[in-house]
Amino acid sequence: MPDDNAGHIEDAPLADALSERYLAYALSTIMSRSLPDVRDGLKPVHRRLIFAMHQLRLDPTAGFKKCARVVGDVMGKFHPHGDASIYDALVRLAQDFASRYPLVDGQGNFGNIDGDNPAAMRYTEARLTEVARALLAGIDDDAIDFRATYDGNEEEPVVLPGGFPNLLANGSAGIAVGMATSIPPHNAGEVCSAAIALVKNPAATTAELLAHMPGPDFPTGGVLVEDAGAIAAAYETGRGGFRVRAKWAEEPGKHGTWAIVVTEIPYQVQKAKLIEQMAQLLEDKKLPLLGDVRDESTETVRLVLEPKSKNIAPTMLMESLFRATALEQRFPLNMNVLAADRTPRVMGLREVLRHWLDHRHEVLVRRTRHRLAAIEKRLEILDGFLAVFLNLDEVIRIIRNEDEPKPPLMATFSLTDAQAEAILNMRLRSLRRLEEIEIRKEREALGKERDGITTLLGDEKLRWKRIVGEIEDTRKKFAGGPLGTRRTEIAGAPAVIVVSEEAFVEREPITVILSQQGWVRAMRGVRADANDQKFKEGDGPRLLLPCETTDRLCLFASNGRAYTLRAADLPRGRNDWQPMRLLADLANDDTVVTLFVAREGERYLVVSASGRGFVVKAEDLAAEKRTGKQVLNVREGEAAMLCVPAEGDHVAIVGTNRKLLVFPLEQVPELARGTGVALQRYKDGTVADAKVFRIADGLTWKSGERTRTETNLRDWLGERAQAGRLPPSGFPKTNKFG
Repeated sequence: MPDDNAGHIEDAPLADALSERYLAYALSTIMSRSLPDVRDGLKPVHRRLIFAMHQLRLDPTAGFKKCARVVGDVMGKFHPHGDASIYDALVRLAQDFASRYPLVDGQGNFGNIDGDNPAAMRYTEARLTEVARALLAGIDDDAIDFRATYDGNEEEPVVLPGGFPNLLANGSAGIAVGMATSIPPHNAGEVCSAAIALVKNPAATTAELLAHMPGPDFPTGGVLVEDAGAIAAAYETGRGGFRVRAKWAEEPGKHGTWAIVVTEIPYQVQKAKLIEQMAQLLEDKKLPLLGDVRDESTETVRLVLEPKSKNIAPTMLMESLFRATALEQRFPLNMNVLAADRTPRVMGLREVLRHWLDHRHEVLVRRTRHRLAAIEKRLEILDGFLAVFLNLDEVIRIIRNEDEPKPPLMATFSLTDAQAEAILNMRLRSLRRLEEIEIRKEREALGKERDGITTLLGDEKLRWKRIVGEIEDTRKKFAGGPLGTRRTEIAGAPAVIVVSEEAFVEREPITVILSQQGWVRAMRGVRADANDQKFKEGDGPRLLLPCETTDRLCLFASNGRAYTLRAADLPRGRNDWQPMRLLADLANDDTVVTLFVAREGERYLVVSASGRGFVVKAEDLAAEKRTGKQVLNVREGEAAMLCVPAEGDHVAIVGTNRKLLVFPLEQVPELARGTGVALQRYKDGTVADAKVFRIADGLTWKSGERTRTETNLRDWLGERAQAGRLPPSGFPKTNKFG
């Protein structure tokens, strides 16, 4: 800042000052940090790392140098940021589990897939890989532009020549201001094949390109489970996502047991954190199908997952793990990149490949012109050599006698300045007759090369043919071997596997005991009575329900709501009773009407105290929430009284006024929810009991220890909503069918 501006304060609106500075920060983040260039697929820090290592001559065939030296050069010359961020970027370029095609060959501890940190930069060493050399090919042949560094003392490349399709092959991820990018890695051989197909057919569609590169190829492998249509749509628009699952196999054990062995995990999932997550879910009992998890990994991944029971299906176990753990991950696709004009935008697959090919075309033209200029310069010098070799004695005389030999040399032999300078710089040993033959051979070879280059520059089809040959060489070089073989399996969308909650528990018979005051517990096995149970004072058994741990129970309450309970969730400890209000959301004045196993396909008759009711399916009684599901709408001051199986053709209903009515079941509507219709009319009283039965079998009730059946029901048969008549002699005084 000039001295005369020291202490100067300028008034400006806060909004303008903030917006101006924020815009400058946003542009800096977008252009110089977070988004990769579509041409070489690199962010500035990565480009500067590779260029600095190129200047240090850290080629694949050279020796290693300390990473601290590389980081120091990058920070001091090109990248004015912290050494930690630069070293982190360097480490990522060297990790074979993070980069599909590492650009840096690291020596030392560069971290691992468990998430362990790399060693300090003073301990590790690095050099470039063949992939990085392909990216740099032509950088010294005027293939790209250079710009001044941040301090103006050096020059750095604006973009690398990009002989390798790095953007798609290695992918990229970054968050800028107001935008982000996320590009998964792909197989370089497949990308090259797609690029060649686009050169041969510039109008190729995304679907035609995907025939060559069907999807991402992650360095850690895994299985891509995404619908082909969704993949095509993502590559068409440049936005979407891919589901990746761990690769697993069933491994048989002794005595019919088995285990799951996971050999590949999704990209960017740290193995140690994955195991920690699964262990925590096991402790929290959120993975009921999984018994244990072990890490038997060496240099390769091997996770052993043991089921809780050998009767569980392996696919169901893995489906539950895919839903709850990082064994399944979704990798987003957002191909937001910087175009050649430095404009950020989202591109589809075809546009990304087109930009890379156009860049390769520009590099080819610039390298060809650079080579042509070098040939022209060399031919000029060779012509000068040939002109003077016929009169070497005169050349020597001029050099010996003249203080400034260049002007007379140029005048005598009609030489250019460059030719005269080259002759004056020749060594004496080159002044031999044999040298003229070598010069003429070199001139002839360069002349042929010049003609070929001139033809190439004048024929665009020939240039694209040359580019196809270069891409084909890249494909052959990087498509085979352990590095180039596809690692991620393309499996398509997986079949829907229903992980039923019944599979989470071992099936065994139990007996549910409900007390008169609404306490409940479960006991193993089938019980005929509850006399051996201890109840609270003043309480006693109300209902014994034999069932299995995998059953779902329906609780019908006096508020007309139905609640669904899992039998396996009921308390089973010795004398471990729980009130129903803790299992279902019941108010203080609500009571349990009945508890039963709701079987699919069955129907039930629900009745309110006023004698109104309807038939409801078991499926309509199922409730997902703890608050239950309103089934029977009860009026203020009354309650739901009955929920009985509707198996038969007639309904028998009796009121507290001791009037019995029998009418056809078809007169009762079937509803999912409602108030229902009048089943029996009462002048004084409410409903006492109801039963659905087959009239051909007669009406049965219990009287003490005896069971009685009445087959002649003509006196009680009528229509729905009638009052009915007194029941047959011997009918219980409790007005219950038993």
